Amino acid sequence: MKLIIATIKPFKLDEVREALSAIGVRGMSVHEIKGFGTQSGHTEIYRGAEYSVNFVPKIKLEIAVPSAMADDAIEAITSSARTGKIGDGKIFVLDVTQAVRVRTGEMNEDAL
Repeated sequence: MKLIIATIKPFKLDEVREALSAIGVRGMSVHEIKGFGTQSGHTEIYRGAEYSVNFVPKIKLEIAVPSAMADDAIEAITSSARTGKIGDGKIFVLDVTQAVRVRTGEMNEDAL
């Protein structure tokens, strides 16, 4: 099993969700976060005053999938989240050694 952690632009969330649903991903966790990378913030003008925004709003997705589905999920996220501009996001893939569905006690891939 793999845990895919992806950060994407907020307005791309629906497209990414639809792409993942289309390949059979049955669930994900979504978190609103702030961060910076190459983009490293920007300046905005509010009521005539210019100020610096050091952290950019992002969406963090956590998706657990069977190992055989990981490459398809990564491709679905990449193709649907890409704008071609700085700040499109990152994807990290981690191995999952065990998963348990609390309600039923199902283990590992059955718990996904």
